[in-house]
Amino acid sequence: MKKRWFLIGLMLIFSLLLVSCGGGDADEETTPADTTSETAAEDTSTDAETADMEPIRIAVVMPSTISDLAWSQAIYDSLLRLQAEAGGAEAMEIAYTENMFNVTDAAAALRDYAADGYDIVLAHGTQYGTSMFEIAPDFPDTTFAWGTATDTGASEGITNVFAYEARAEQGGYVNGVLAANLSESGVIGVVGPVEAGDAKLYIDGFVAGAMAANPDAQVNVSYTGSFGDTALAAEAANTHIQAGADVLTGSAQQVVGAVGVASEQGVLWMGTQSDQSSLAPDIVVASQLYDWDAVLQDIIQKHQAGEFGGTAYALTLENGGLVMQFADGLDADAVAAANAAADQIRSGELTVDVGQ
Repeated sequence: MKKRWFLIGLMLIFSLLLVSCGGGDADEETTPADTTSETAAEDTSTDAETADMEPIRIAVVMPSTISDLAWSQAIYDSLLRLQAEAGGAEAMEIAYTENMFNVTDAAAALRDYAADGYDIVLAHGTQYGTSMFEIAPDFPDTTFAWGTATDTGASEGITNVFAYEARAEQGGYVNGVLAANLSESGVIGVVGPVEAGDAKLYIDGFVAGAMAANPDAQVNVSYTGSFGDTALAAEAANTHIQAGADVLTGSAQQVVGAVGVASEQGVLWMGTQSDQSSLAPDIVVASQLYDWDAVLQDIIQKHQAGEFGGTAYALTLENGGLVMQFADGLDADAVAAANAAADQIRSGELTVDVGQ
């Protein structure tokens, strides 16, 4: 009974979170049609000396909250780490606007931050792209960055926009291999949000990894159609478990509802974007973590050197932007298989092709 009230409480707390994963719901504003950057995505592993940087002001506009255990929290946590390394708020000021599911409101926030003199303004969601590209030319000395995306606006003559993305299919593949090796029923459930962005990359990679590890596995995928509807995610998780799934995964802050169901029914969970083990440490057994530190460090360095845009970044397993985290006590052979897959991806021996 306590677990049931725990789930209900979590669902109430997070029910206000509406979008995440760098994208809006289906009726939100879309990104520019031309998303092919003239600058190739840079797999950065920069070891910038943050402590040596000049004082800087950074603002970020996010579609969900800084504590969503998913898309928004991942980049906010990176900003906090860099701020600590730089020497605190006097060296690196951080401002944020969260729960910006309304694109018009988000655009106003982006413009306000630029007008207020912030050096770097992050539009942390692809649904903000059109607005950002309209605003950026008005503030040529301000650095803008957005994701998940690869378009820096270079083809349109824009010089002060960076882009960033997470190659989430890589860690998704690794989690899929682990899931297939841990599952006893051979049935695995996936709770997807909106079929777009890094959420879809992760899920497609996960399915590919699970099927590679066990071609006889049954991987059931469902999309709730929302990044933040915890009740729908909980319902989807229950449906998967009733169908025999003994391992679940999913993406976006909606998964709070799914993790609660998995915890209540003793089903293993594998996460992505941020560490969700604080919700249910007994059942969250694997995570793909987004580490934006090196990307943000490089953007800061470039800005302070007078380079305000033009680079597209990608988080990968090879450059350490994607970090795999496994719980202690898992089956050694299953972990070995997952680590082997990760090593193959890092070395280039294995390319996760999800049809992009």
